[in-house]
Amino acid sequence: MDDREKLYRQRFLIYSLLRLGGLSIFFLGIAIAYSNLIRPGGWPQVGAIIAIVGALDTILLPRFFKKSWDRRDRDGSIQ
Repeated sequence: MDDREKLYRQRFLIYSLLRLGGLSIFFLGIAIAYSNLIRPGGWPQVGAIIAIVGALDTILLPRFFKKSWDRRDRDGSIQ
């Protein structure tokens, strides 16, 4: 396995973990809003904010990292 393949595997792992982390935050927000996780009866306002942050993390963070990696690859610097 050459260095480039290792780099791309590492980037794919990071990309996947970012998406998974964002989804986890989103589902935590849903759980806070509609369950007794934080307080009895749920807490829709806080849950909604956390769910929105999770959704944004799922969408925006991986794209930000990919653009950064593409820029580094274009400039010729690896890692």
